[in-house]
Amino acid sequence: MKTKIVLPLIILIIVAVMIWVKPIPQDLNYHLFADGISKWGIANFWNVLSNLPFVVVGLMGLWSLRQRKLNTAGEFSLFYWVFFIGIIFVGLGSSWYHLNPNNDTLVWDRLPMTVAFMAFFSVILAEHVDAILGKRLLWPLIIAGLLSIVYWQYSESIGTGDLRVYALVQFLPLIIIPIIFLVYPKPYSHIHLIWGFVGMYVLAKILEHFDGQIFQTLAVISGHSLKHVAAALGVYFYWRYLRVRTDLG
Repeated sequence: MKTKIVLPLIILIIVAVMIWVKPIPQDLNYHLFADGISKWGIANFWNVLSNLPFVVVGLMGLWSLRQRKLNTAGEFSLFYWVFFIGIIFVGLGSSWYHLNPNNDTLVWDRLPMTVAFMAFFSVILAEHVDAILGKRLLWPLIIAGLLSIVYWQYSESIGTGDLRVYALVQFLPLIIIPIIFLVYPKPYSHIHLIWGFVGMYVLAKILEHFDGQIFQTLAVISGHSLKHVAAALGVYFYWRYLRVRTDLG
């Protein structure tokens, strides 16, 4: 019972910290990526093209759902449809943003990413914590994620940019999901693949942070482009997990 208190306690602490922190405006330097090379008339070529794996793995997910090739409970099928459709639009939205990076186009990068991540978080809650809870939270979490972006964009428009709510939506699940795996273990096989999904997301954030340094070292591709590839590889790991896992319970 004590272990079950850990999750809500951590959530309350993180939310309290985010409320306490001062508003965080969008740093406009974020849009200044190391690799600005254009090819074949496409601006920021590699940052745009590196989003293609998202579209590919998203389509793989939809095809597998259509063919009933994923080991998922029928009651949760909507979660996976939303997730993989979201992943496709992550690739499209991020490509659109990188053609002309600015706060307005960044909205279309963040919207589908939030939808996909909230769907993923919901299914983790449903499969590991409580099925009814996960089902009830799917649309509220997605709406909360979308509203976090609306709020950020509105705050920027009135000169008081505030990313705190969006940061909470993005990073709280990243912290909570590994804890869920430990506190609420589910007897599925091939669990290393879902840990690979989480690990690739962490790696993607690291590659993003060292965008310039990686580009200076490799000269041919930047950390931000590799971020897209790493994140899409993480989604592939998750797709593979859903394909091969078996219930050991």
